[in-house]
Amino acid sequence: MQDYSVLPEWPSAYEATGATAVLKQENSDFVVTEIPLGLPSGEGEHVWLDVAKDGANTQFVAAQIAEFAGVRELDVGYAGLKDRYAETRQWFTVWMPKTEAPDFIALEHPEFRVISQARHIKKLRPGDLLGNRFQILLREVKGDRTAIERNLSLVQQYGVPNYFGPQRFGLAGDNVANGMAMLKREIRVRNKKKKGIYLSSVRSFLFNEVLAARIRSGLWGQSLTGDILTDEGVATGPMWGRGRLTTTDDALALESEIAAQHPELCEGLEFSGLNQDRRALAAMPGNMTWSWPEESHLLLTFSLPAGYYATSLIRECIETTEPERYVP
Repeated sequence: MQDYSVLPEWPSAYEATGATAVLKQENSDFVVTEIPLGLPSGEGEHVWLDVAKDGANTQFVAAQIAEFAGVRELDVGYAGLKDRYAETRQWFTVWMPKTEAPDFIALEHPEFRVISQARHIKKLRPGDLLGNRFQILLREVKGDRTAIERNLSLVQQYGVPNYFGPQRFGLAGDNVANGMAMLKREIRVRNKKKKGIYLSSVRSFLFNEVLAARIRSGLWGQSLTGDILTDEGVATGPMWGRGRLTTTDDALALESEIAAQHPELCEGLEFSGLNQDRRALAAMPGNMTWSWPEESHLLLTFSLPAGYYATSLIRECIETTEPERYVP
């Protein structure tokens, strides 16, 4: 039986450059700006807050906002989780249908500040965003600059494998092992949020396994007979859950082979209450640029759709390490 406490080394799409760098030496090295679906109208039951964070994770800020407003944490919404050790900008919503909103701009905290507030008719829920813009400074870059720029050009032109990043799997990747134990009823998880994290990690692991199998077979950037494609013509991989795989022919055969390698994970997800879904196998960055502000510093800027990982892009060009303070 596979040891799910150790994540596999999933293959890259492009030839390794052998280059290394330091990621997130400072919070300002990793700047993320949320691209919202829309902006608040000025009227409605929900107060929208434009928040700038520096070293604070999303759930912590949501708790602080709830306490300041005197509401339940469930009444605070956000579209996605952002990195803790970074400078990030994102929207939060607070449900206050019959209560006058306090001046959230007066909420003072060393790790975040509220830039503006306005009312709107809708609460933000996970996934309610177009994507994110990234500005990432890699320090102490060591390696062949020509090889690095070769891969950057390939990424810019052809995109990257849309792997779920290490943040999805928790410290040491133990979320998948815990999810396996939960699905086998070896452990009981009462906390709904933790249960959701474990299920998401298991689904993400299986998706990465399918993507890795295609890359190992020389199928990066290609479609198979029977693939389900996005509106942009990109092949998709399965997000396991209730129901049958919707692919046919060669694509179904490949996905079924992965399912056969992890039967307990797939069967467990079928009875978890989650429905089958699909996710693009390739991620295409938007407005991607790079420069060398210093001899050993590489500055990357690009945007990615919601749910896609900047670390999956970086790994195609440079192997990075992070300071010991880093916690996903």
